[in-house]
Amino acid sequence: MAAPVVIIGGTSGIGLELAKQYVELGQEVVISGRDGGRAGRIAGELGAAARGVGVDLCVTEEIAGALSSIGEVRHLVIAAIERDSNHITTYDRERAERLVTLKLVGYPEVVHTLRPRLVADASIVLFGGLAKERPYPGSTTVSTVNGGIASLVRTLACELAPVRVNAVHPGIVGDSPEWQGKRLDAVIERTPIGRLVKMSEVAQATRFLLDCPAMNGIDLFVDGGWMLR
Repeated sequence: MAAPVVIIGGTSGIGLELAKQYVELGQEVVISGRDGGRAGRIAGELGAAARGVGVDLCVTEEIAGALSSIGEVRHLVIAAIERDSNHITTYDRERAERLVTLKLVGYPEVVHTLRPRLVADASIVLFGGLAKERPYPGSTTVSTVNGGIASLVRTLACELAPVRVNAVHPGIVGDSPEWQGKRLDAVIERTPIGRLVKMSEVAQATRFLLDCPAMNGIDLFVDGGWMLR
C-alpha cells in the first residue's frame, strides 16, 4: 500500500469530503480531529482504508505526540479551522490568540513534525480563505491569518524543496455546514458561474494541487469567479 494521505481537520466539511474522495479512489487516508474518539468513529464510517487520530492544533506542545503513530506520508493537507468573528470594537484577545496559534503555529508545527516522514515526491496543501482578499466587519483575525497562510506557503515551498507546497483559498462554499441556511443571494449574484462553489469542487481543486507536479508555491482561489466582480 502506498503511503497515505494525511488530512488534518478531516472529520467534517471539506476535509471530510476530501477524505471520502481519496477513499473512493482506493487511497489510504489518515484523518484528524480534536476528539480522537470521534475521529476514529468517522474513519470507521469511511472504511478499512481510513483511520483517525486526535490532535488539537491549538495545543502545539502536544502535536508531535499526537502524530507519532503516523508513518510515511504521501500527501499532507492541513484544513483545520475554527470560525471566528472578532470586531476591533469588541475585540476578544483570547479568541484571536487561539486562531492565530491554530493557523500560524499549529500548521507549521504539523509540517515540522511530519517532514522526516514525507516521501520523496510528497506534496502539501494548506487551507486559507478569501477573507484575506475581501475582508468584512468581524474578519480581523480571519483575514490576518489567511494572509499569513499565503506567506507561509512560499517560505515552505523554498525550504522543503523538492517537496511541493501550495494553498487553497475557498470563497463561500454553499453546501458547507458553516453557510447552511444563510441568505447568500448577493454573493451568488456577483459570482460568474451563477452559484456558490461546492465542497466536492474544493476537494477536487485540492487534489489537483497535490497531484500536479508543476504546481508549487501557488495560492489557488476556488470561488467560481467571485473575486472577479
